Amino acid sequence: QLQLVESGGGLVQPGGSLRLSCEVSGFSLDDYAIGWFRRAPGKEREGLSSISSSGGSTYYKEFLKGRFTISRDNAQNTVYLQMNSLEPEDTGVYYCAASSSISWYQIVTNVYQYWGQGTQVTVSS
Repeated sequence: QLQLVESGGGLVQPGGSLRLSCEVSGFSLDDYAIGWFRRAPGKEREGLSSISSSGGSTYYKEFLKGRFTISRDNAQNTVYLQMNSLEPEDTGVYYCAASSSISWYQIVTNVYQYWGQGTQVTVSS
């Protein structure tokens, strides 16, 4: 059974950092691109970043302004999202998702077939 499980969320002060993990099972990371998304309170789910199956290509939404970094360790079946300089506007539920589509780099929800349950990130003083 294909499964993605996010972890690493929590409460952090503005300016702080968190590293989210997305552990996958039931399939090989070698076959899927992975994307990170979030749903802020009262907003629709939005794409943040994606990484190719090999890890050789990464994409980010411009509004992140270089604060987030995506990486993957295929041997550990885990993808990470390092988040720095967090702002209250980063508050939300963060999801990872897997895509076998050639359009994985677009970081849009309809390109990703498999989803985790999400982890809550709250940025507040």
